[in-house]
Amino acid sequence: MAAPLLWQNFKALVTRYPIMRGMISYSLIWPTGSLIQQTVEGRSWGTYDWWRVLRFSMYGGFFVAPTLYGWVKVSSAMWPQTSFKTGVIKAAVETISYTPGAMTCFYFFMSLLESKTVEEAVAEVGIKFLPTYKVALSVWPLVATINFTLIPERNRVPFISACSLCWTCFLAYMKHLEHHEVDTAI
Repeated sequence: MAAPLLWQNFKALVTRYPIMRGMISYSLIWPTGSLIQQTVEGRSWGTYDWWRVLRFSMYGGFFVAPTLYGWVKVSSAMWPQTSFKTGVIKAAVETISYTPGAMTCFYFFMSLLESKTVEEAVAEVGIKFLPTYKVALSVWPLVATINFTLIPERNRVPFISACSLCWTCFLAYMKHLEHHEVDTAI
């Protein structure tokens, strides 16, 4: 009896505060991406870096979801139509405005969460930003066009969070490369 009531209250909460859906999605999908990446690098249940998983969860839920939610709201207000042309415009604007800032923040803040210095965080951004952005240019414009063209606004952040699982695995891979490995990895 308590479970249906909890479920109803949960549904009411995410309906009233739609940002919560994205925050929940990202706080689950981002650490899953980290776990997948760690599995690919040869780790298993007993050897996973759980602090890394927690950092991904915190960053995904408390930074990426709210900023992406804000971007979706702003872009929907600027271009309220749902058409292919509008989707392409939103995808292009996102690719040159949101994406570079989001990737810079990812490397910078994740480095700080790892207790690195500001100088080390800036150096990591400098080394890893361009290779990551080049890959993003081949993935996200298409995904964003689909998101802005076919997906209803209330489901855009959860849709992007589902699409970002693979991207998060890639970011986790890039994040944990040593600086000298970046050029040979891409």
